[in-house]
Amino acid sequence: MLKIWGRVNSVNVKKALWAAEELGLKYERIDAGLQFGVNKTAEYLEMNPTGLVPTIDDDGFVLWESHTIVRYLAAKHGTGTLCPADPRARADAERWMDWAFTLQAAMRAVFWGLIRTPAEKRDPKAIEEGRLKSNELMSIPESVLSRQPYVAGTSFTMGDIPIGCEVQRWMRVPIERPRYPAVEAWFERLRERPAFRRIVDIPLT
Repeated sequence: MLKIWGRVNSVNVKKALWAAEELGLKYERIDAGLQFGVNKTAEYLEMNPTGLVPTIDDDGFVLWESHTIVRYLAAKHGTGTLCPADPRARADAERWMDWAFTLQAAMRAVFWGLIRTPAEKRDPKAIEEGRLKSNELMSIPESVLSRQPYVAGTSFTMGDIPIGCEVQRWMRVPIERPRYPAVEAWFERLRERPAFRRIVDIPLT
């Protein structure tokens, strides 16, 4: 059985879990990271020398890096659906998977500052800079989603998974955001998916 190490409130773990759920895979999730520890043990570091989550073990094949895990699961179990079979369509989806880390970097100070840092220890300047940068970056998917329902075209693909997880944080942190109607409509389409509601759109902690 597929094993996935990571905690449910990690944005990167959510990506792997959401992919597995969309593909209908049976898996065992093992708590790891932050308050659960595990990820700094010798056994874990032998699997994943970065000490980060998620890590998967798929019948003896160990893999880490969240977007690579999504690509692997989608290619193995969802070629032609979650993983586009056409090389250009697949590259388009992967482009958005890679870009999701750009949004994550901009959101880092916002999320950690407002959700995981006590009020008295927050850095308002860093939070505001991250808010402004994140809001600016969101104009990029807005321009694409105003022409098509999903980031890589007319159907839901693996390209929507990483950015969907990142945008969920942007939508749910208590900040002032500009209106992006196409992004909001796309987000509502994601929320129609049971796996997204169950795995991704949960309270931020």
